Amino acid sequence: MQGRSVAPPLSFASGLLLLSALLLVSILFASVSGAYHIQAIQLLKWLFGVGQLDEVSRNVWVNIRMPRIILGIVAGAALGISGAVMQALFRNPLAEPGLVGLSAGASLGAVLAIVLTPGGLLLIAIAAFLGSLGATYLAYFLGRRSHSMAGLLLAGIAINSIVFSLMGLLIINANDAQLRDLTFWNMGSLAGANWIMLLGIVPWTVLMVSLLLTRWKALNALLLGEREAFHLGYSLSSLRWQLITLVALTVGPIVAVTGGIGFVGLVVPHLVRLWLGSDHRWVLPASVIGGALALTLGDWLARVLIAPSELPIGLVTSLVGGPFFIWLLIRGRR
Repeated sequence: MQGRSVAPPLSFASGLLLLSALLLVSILFASVSGAYHIQAIQLLKWLFGVGQLDEVSRNVWVNIRMPRIILGIVAGAALGISGAVMQALFRNPLAEPGLVGLSAGASLGAVLAIVLTPGGLLLIAIAAFLGSLGATYLAYFLGRRSHSMAGLLLAGIAINSIVFSLMGLLIINANDAQLRDLTFWNMGSLAGANWIMLLGIVPWTVLMVSLLLTRWKALNALLLGEREAFHLGYSLSSLRWQLITLVALTVGPIVAVTGGIGFVGLVVPHLVRLWLGSDHRWVLPASVIGGALALTLGDWLARVLIAPSELPIGLVTSLVGGPFFIWLLIRGRR
């Protein structure tokens, strides 16, 4: 694994190219479809500088559609690669960031902000981010004495249980308006996307995803087993700390601004492994593109299925991911 890089087989290269092409097509669909329809040909001509686009269509595309498409791409990429890292870390195809309490911690932070403060997107996002980091580090602190990932997993399960109990106590005391906000946040949405938000979230997520992409050799070593990874020169305690921290810093801000969007980090990496194999040199970038594709398509469906109304994107991903999860469980018993 430490030797010279070898050109990827055609299947790997063509797989990444196909995912990229599908992502571009999904971006076009998401750009023109919704409560207000934009002519695809006119949009493409305007983008290439050979045609005009009416003012309403231009404003809808620039100020509403593109910010949410970019947020979907960034969020999907973050969830996809984080799920791939967690599955390698736990050596379990059913693992995803929520296992160590990250999603639950973010939800608790958001509930605290909604119920105990005046609320607002910025305050909810900050509270959710701090909650995700706090829950993740607590799970790591409680499970770090274990010589395997079992301790961290059990700590995450315990924290999830406690957090959801605390959320229940807070929700009981919420008023009707707060309950609506809580329901909307927990189901997930990209509707809050704007250019100011993207100025902060995009550079940060690109940096974190780039750092995770560089860890492919360590993840390949973990596939061989913890003892083999140790003999290859990796400090397991340090490696776990690095990977868990990077995942928390990658997913925490995303969950903070989008709310709860489930199953992307579970389904996408698993499908990528079924298609491209287990080499993380290709699994990680494919999970980035596949996650972006999944969330872009999910948001498009959320906007067009009952247009002009809109479904929460978390509901769409759960409707797809839930049956897939059941299929994984049934398949694993055979």
